[in-house]
Amino acid sequence: MAAFLYRVGRLAFRKRWYVTLVWAAVLAVAGLGALKAPAASDDGFSMPGIESQKAFDLLEQRFPGASADGATARIVFVAPSGEKVTVGENRDVIEKAVDQLANGSQVASAADPFEGKAVSKDGGTAYATVTYKVGAKELTDVSKTQLDRTLHTVRDSGLTVEAGGNAMDTGGGPGGSAELFGVAVAAVVLLTTFGSLVAAGLPLLTALVGVGVSMATILALAHALGLSTTTGILAMMLGLAVGIDYALFVVSRYREERGKGHAPQEAVGLAVGTAGSAVVFAGLTVVIALAGLAVVGIPMLTKMGLAAAGAVVIAVLVALTLVPAFLGFWPNAVLGRKTRRSGRNAASAIDARIRAGSPRDKSTRGRGTRDKRTPDRGNGGSRWARFVLRRPLLVLILGVVGLGALALPATGLQLGMPGDEAKPVSNSERRAYDALADAFGPGFNGPLTIVVDAKGNADAKGAAETVAQHIRATDGVVSVSPARFDEAGDTAVLQAVPSTAPTDEKTKDLVTTIRDERPEVEASTGATFEITGTTAVDIDIADKVQSALFPYLAVVVGLAIVLLMVIFRSLLVPLKAALGYLLSVLASLGVVVLVFQQGHGAGLLGAEHTGPIMSLMPIFLAGIVFGLAMDYEVFLVSRMREAHVHGESPGQAITSGFRHSARVVVAAALIMIAVFAGFIGESDPMIKMIGFGLASAVLFDAFVVRMAIVPAVLALLGDRAWWLPKWLGRLLPRVDVEGEALARRSEADGERAGTEPERVDGTDSERAGSTEPGPARTDSGRADRGEDAAGTRETAARP
Repeated sequence: MAAFLYRVGRLAFRKRWYVTLVWAAVLAVAGLGALKAPAASDDGFSMPGIESQKAFDLLEQRFPGASADGATARIVFVAPSGEKVTVGENRDVIEKAVDQLANGSQVASAADPFEGKAVSKDGGTAYATVTYKVGAKELTDVSKTQLDRTLHTVRDSGLTVEAGGNAMDTGGGPGGSAELFGVAVAAVVLLTTFGSLVAAGLPLLTALVGVGVSMATILALAHALGLSTTTGILAMMLGLAVGIDYALFVVSRYREERGKGHAPQEAVGLAVGTAGSAVVFAGLTVVIALAGLAVVGIPMLTKMGLAAAGAVVIAVLVALTLVPAFLGFWPNAVLGRKTRRSGRNAASAIDARIRAGSPRDKSTRGRGTRDKRTPDRGNGGSRWARFVLRRPLLVLILGVVGLGALALPATGLQLGMPGDEAKPVSNSERRAYDALADAFGPGFNGPLTIVVDAKGNADAKGAAETVAQHIRATDGVVSVSPARFDEAGDTAVLQAVPSTAPTDEKTKDLVTTIRDERPEVEASTGATFEITGTTAVDIDIADKVQSALFPYLAVVVGLAIVLLMVIFRSLLVPLKAALGYLLSVLASLGVVVLVFQQGHGAGLLGAEHTGPIMSLMPIFLAGIVFGLAMDYEVFLVSRMREAHVHGESPGQAITSGFRHSARVVVAAALIMIAVFAGFIGESDPMIKMIGFGLASAVLFDAFVVRMAIVPAVLALLGDRAWWLPKWLGRLLPRVDVEGEALARRSEADGERAGTEPERVDGTDSERAGSTEPGPARTDSGRADRGEDAAGTRETAARP
């Protein structure tokens, strides 16, 4: 693997113009396809295998033309205090408004509240339901403008009017500010990490190219594959985050190899061969986690996972090809000022020796610009590693106990699908929801739809009435509407209004009770019935997600453990990685419950309503965080493994790994946190929750699990950390991630040259791509021909 990627990196460096043009062409073709492709079709949300979906499908079959796909708007009229909507001018204004709405070109019907008995008992509130012929996304600006104008007219009369329903949706999804915030913070982090504008800008540029290709491809294929507008949200989040991170690791390793004295092309090859190998396997773990979302059995989630997995694959390809190509354009500009200055000083010294006719001093061979005899004072990463090595048990206990305490609120997790009640009070949909709940009861916003199938029953109406009486007599039901039959007269629809809110646990218990008592009713009537509606769908989704969570984790974690065993040739390191991941996921889920369900600090995040956690949240956290956690595990531990393979003791290997990788992993984690935290500012409560949960999970996993618990466990295990049963070692394929093949190649080159493996001291590596005048022949194109500027060829050519 390392040798192959080494050749890929060098090829991309040499053929940088071709590589850049190919990516530009791919971006252009994908963008053109996105512009020319039809708009994404909204097939609606479906959940195969749950009762509420079966009932919905039966409704579509037995009541053709009455599909729920058409957009709806529920207009709520509230009279001033002490007045009623049923008398005088108030009634005239409402009837006129309903007539105006009914005349819309896309309106199928507008129900008069006075004819449909949609007036509260005190007469102070009424509502009208407007049904459209098309879905919410197909509503024209004319229809929306007509609705807004009618609402303003009613308000001018003195009535309070609010509107809810999916016709009021503004499109959803991030509006761009979240991405801009993430990119801005990433730029600051990269600039601080690298100390070079070019080095900071290169990962951002390549990540944006990758996101552009990914999003354009998703838009181009949206209509053909049935993707919705929400499919690309996860792909954009992860594509931007991992795109920056993967490029960051390659650029950082390139700078490290240049600091050792390697020529630009050789440094690119080594960076892609080593850091690139880690990028490949890290990306593979993310892809496994995202593709594994198909196990849940939710089509929308499957499409989101596969689209995001595609974005991660593109990010990996960009890191392995476009990043080394760009390094070919700016081989020295990405270096820190100190490295560039030391390279120029070394170049001047060697040129002086050459002009004097003296051979190169052997004391400089193999050391580059850094003298190996100079003691390594280390950096913040190595100092932290030595601190953990001195107190591994204390660090381990503090880390586990701290994350365990944060995970405790997750034991009270309640799942649901936040609706209009979770939106801010400045939103008209939220105010309409509250007005209906005040006037008609909290359960009015989430009625249960009962579908009675009496096909083949001689007394279909009698069967439907028996079902209605049984449901009406159930505790927790306020009212049941009269049965409405299809044209054949063998299928009836009832509306049952609970006494509690849609997200209340008592409503879930009510649905469970009705379903549990169903066999007796069906036996007595000879008809079957099922429950659907938004409330029932939300309950069924939560149950399905909960039942699918453990199989999903088993599949994804199992595959990843096998993959990590292949990478690290260890049994305990993958198990430790999986357990640490579970800690960080549970802790992040705990803080999500703490904020969005229990309400602690919710106001600081703009979450004005607390309640059940979005049903898909545990799956999102489990899948996405697993991929990202394995990213940090691979990047950090692979450097430890590399040092251990090259002869360092377990403690020294931990310190070496942190010295080389800690700063980069911290920068990568900060970038991830910034990208996800940017979505907390979105108005959509679900996107806000996802952004907060993912940012918290990365914070816990990167800074507590990987930076503290991992080195503490490895320190306690010692050599046992790298133990692998012999029989298992024979079964697992050998994959060179640490660059052993590259090290052997360097030794062989040194032996053939009659000297120890020689690293370039910066002389011609500075010249390669340099525009400064001097003795170097910058127009010779030696870097393009693959000749290392100060390798064995240069040594042999000089006296």
